[in-house]
Amino acid sequence: MQIEVLKSKIHRVKVTQADLNYIGSITIDEDLMDKAGIIENERVYIYDINNGERFDTYAIKGKRKSGVIGLNGAAARKVQINDLLIIVSFATMDFEEAKKWKPTVIFPKNNQCD
Repeated sequence: MQIEVLKSKIHRVKVTQADLNYIGSITIDEDLMDKAGIIENERVYIYDINNGERFDTYAIKGKRKSGVIGLNGAAARKVQINDLLIIVSFATMDFEEAKKWKPTVIFPKNNQCD
């Protein structure tokens, strides 16, 4: 049996930009992506702590050390600049493997890696 489990989590980052006229996705500082184990074009789920919105999109690399968290396209309508987000991704794996799995969870300060 295969199940879906938490793979990566970026906990409580601030939205720094929202660009309605972009084709879509979320731009994430590449340092944060690396530390969390999220790759470009990976499906991610966005949970907005401020307004309760929950949606999914795909990740694109933002400039390293920029702290950028930018919602693009239609997703830009679901957030406000300075909203706090939780960004997560999931992986599908065998049930027994999942019992031993440990997700990568990071807690950035000011949208920067520790």
